[in-house]
Amino acid sequence: MRETVDILISGGGVAGLAAAAAFGSAGWSVLCVDPAPPVTEAQAPGADLRTTAFLQPSVPVLEAAGLWSRLAPHAMPLQVMRIVDAGGPEPVARVVHDFDAGDVSARPFGWNLPNWLLRREFLARLDDLPDVRFRPGVATTRLITREAEALVSLSDGSLVSARLLIAADGRNSPMRQALGIGVQTLRYGQKALAFAVTHQAPHDNVSTEVHRAGGPFTLVPLPDHEGQPCSAVVWMDTGAEIARLQALPVAAFEAAMNERSAGLFGPLRLASALTVWPIIAQIADRFSGERTALMAEAAHVVPPIGAQGLNMSIADLGALLDLARDETLGTPAMLDAYHRRRWPEVKLRLHGVDLLNRASMLQAQPLRDARAAALNTLYTLGPVRRGLMQLGIGMR
Repeated sequence: MRETVDILISGGGVAGLAAAAAFGSAGWSVLCVDPAPPVTEAQAPGADLRTTAFLQPSVPVLEAAGLWSRLAPHAMPLQVMRIVDAGGPEPVARVVHDFDAGDVSARPFGWNLPNWLLRREFLARLDDLPDVRFRPGVATTRLITREAEALVSLSDGSLVSARLLIAADGRNSPMRQALGIGVQTLRYGQKALAFAVTHQAPHDNVSTEVHRAGGPFTLVPLPDHEGQPCSAVVWMDTGAEIARLQALPVAAFEAAMNERSAGLFGPLRLASALTVWPIIAQIADRFSGERTALMAEAAHVVPPIGAQGLNMSIADLGALLDLARDETLGTPAMLDAYHRRRWPEVKLRLHGVDLLNRASMLQAQPLRDARAAALNTLYTLGPVRRGLMQLGIGMR
């Protein structure tokens, strides 16, 4: 069986589903496939317990895709990014600085949502689009590109002809590999624990990064859980330390996370299961090939610092939408323009996140003291502070 569509999307994660909704809303015929059915409930096995903060520039793309109206009722605004250095001899906050979105914008930095909920709402949107089909449990297996089309074999035995193939199939993208596009990878020896906690002190829509050693401990606001303030946590550290923490009994794990949080929110209580994620930085040598665009983690991977990862993916999508015209969809002119627009910006952001992650990993006390001093200096220089906030949000 051979199918013909305008756009085939390999990968049905958050980025791939967003792309399907966006191009479907723009009137293109779209087929999206993914080998794993999406998990759309927080308590279900395999649920992605991480959260995503959509920064300001991502919202217009989501609005055009018909997604933001579904997400807004569930979204927690992030008005303040609080950076805490707890790198002294004792695990207590010694430097605390608030970066307030009000200094650079009338709107919050962004809005936070659980990843499992994103999948649920994105799938609901796809059901409303008559020219979009999502086929879970089906993988892309083979790719042949020609001047006029991409021919993709699927694991169910079907063959798809597409004017444009969008590879949104992860850091080990089979479609990227089929094109022979290489990657540059940085490994940190880190992993991340993702989970939710309840706490006594309200979060007041403040996202808090606590820096000590090994990587940041980040708390991001969530809606109340069972009548108590709730936050999503990403705890980055060495692989060995994350394995040790994961194996602890609940009481011992809660004691460890309360120490690592520097006591900023009062006693933390575990409110979900733990999930573990490897930490790398990666960028593809090119973001395009014949009749193919790479986006999201097929193109770039960054550590979860500063809410950059998925927002970079939405920026990829925005660029593709801007460049897509009926007469140019999937042509070399379109795809070369996409690569030129996105690759340099992604490279710059990857470099910045890499520096921040390495600074957060510092173990030696003199280097941690230097990090605290640098944070103080950056904060006290008003124009520099505002410029960094604008760069982080992606404001132009």
